[in-house]
Amino acid sequence: MNQVFQLGLKAFVTPAGFAVTPRNFRIGTFVSFRAMKPKRHLASSSKPASSFDNMEDEKDIGVESDEAGIQSVKDNPERIEVMTVQELRTILRSIGVPAKGSKRDLVSALKVYVEKKMEVGSSHVEIEEVSSISAESVSVKRKANTKSISGERKAKKFSHEEHAQEIYSVPEVSALQESKRRAKKSPIGDETGEVDAKAPVKTDKISVQSEPWTMLAHKKPQKGWTAYNPRTMRPPPLAEGTKSVKLLSWNVNGLRALLKLEGFSVLQLAQRENFDVLCLQETKLQEKDVESIKQCLLDGYENSFWTCSTSKLGYSGTAIISRIKPLSVTYGLGISDHDSEGRLVTAEFDSFFLLSCYVPNSGDGLRRLSYRITEWDPSLSSYVKELEKKKPVILTGDLNCAHQEIDIYNPAGNRRSAGFTDEERQSFGANFLSKGFVDTFRAQHRGVVGYTYWGYRHGGRKTNRGWRLDYFLVSESLADKFHDSYILPDVTGSDHSPIGLILKL
Repeated sequence: MNQVFQLGLKAFVTPAGFAVTPRNFRIGTFVSFRAMKPKRHLASSSKPASSFDNMEDEKDIGVESDEAGIQSVKDNPERIEVMTVQELRTILRSIGVPAKGSKRDLVSALKVYVEKKMEVGSSHVEIEEVSSISAESVSVKRKANTKSISGERKAKKFSHEEHAQEIYSVPEVSALQESKRRAKKSPIGDETGEVDAKAPVKTDKISVQSEPWTMLAHKKPQKGWTAYNPRTMRPPPLAEGTKSVKLLSWNVNGLRALLKLEGFSVLQLAQRENFDVLCLQETKLQEKDVESIKQCLLDGYENSFWTCSTSKLGYSGTAIISRIKPLSVTYGLGISDHDSEGRLVTAEFDSFFLLSCYVPNSGDGLRRLSYRITEWDPSLSSYVKELEKKKPVILTGDLNCAHQEIDIYNPAGNRRSAGFTDEERQSFGANFLSKGFVDTFRAQHRGVVGYTYWGYRHGGRKTNRGWRLDYFLVSESLADKFHDSYILPDVTGSDHSPIGLILKL
């Protein structure tokens, strides 16, 4: 059965069922939609499930996926006996314990885990201990440990923060074992084709299966580098009443294909993020599609501006969708040689210009490298500096450059890859950063490894072997006004993740 939803694009039809149901769900008053009650549905996308996807699946079978669910089992061990096989398997997988065998084996496995948690108190269960638990052996271990732990049923109470850390203290060790097994069988490795079975698979006690972006994945990490974790690295919300604007940017890699994905709802992204302006890149739309899309905008987002490629149909394309009406809108750089691919939309607001930009990729064999660094980059730089004479500029989108080694998983292996050549990186610095524009994410997170793009070809998203290609660059005069520059790595549907910027006005 199909279900009609409204986004910023409300009349597209997508399979019923929303897999993304975030905690602290906030629906802005601007959202107006007609949607049937979503059916419970397991997403079948080949992309890794987000942490929100996992939570929805577990709720569907009656198991709390957060720390409260584990705590309730610890406080009432008898509850384990009445859980169904599916519930047992789900909760075991969520804590990284093998979930095979009969119900008796599954019950025993969960009891052993709970008992071990009581034994160690606030410290986490060692990886080796958990990985050694199998469905066939847990019942024996349980009998051996029952007497020794029977007097320790009263576990100490943890604060919310301590307990949340404890719940995430059992990393998924099978990911490393699987990567080693595949490396022996297949010549396919990272983006360069190089095999690497030693990639890190965990960081900060987080389950890499549900949140792969939280593992520090880098060929040559430097001392002090940490993985980006939006659960812990985002600042508190601004005080109520603070005047601000929330901007989102996303290379969707084909808008129509995105909207047809099972288990994905752009509507819920709008509800969850409550953005004021959404910038899109690589929409791959044709001009004939634009009017029908504009008629289907969600209430409150009637202002939308689209530019499409005319030289190559179904290619490139950018857009700005806003609930704030701009003062003016322009398309392209005003240079015919650059403007046939629909790579730039500029919207003027009261206190800044906002540019949604999709910078040309240098391509296979770097065939467009010369065009990129000698023509496009200087022209875009001159354009934004002219705008800056009137008011500050925010340049966002897929800028197709991983500027520093921290911005790419395998810097040494990609020196001649489009997006990380020395020429592109130098051009990025010379044309934008050296001219006063601030990379907001790097300014906020100096030693943080956070990626926004993971190639489909080698399953980079599952192992967090990615690139940071998407940016919010702002004029220097806005550098002290942005509150948060962040990545939404849990949002799948494209090979890029959305990025956000909260700006105080």
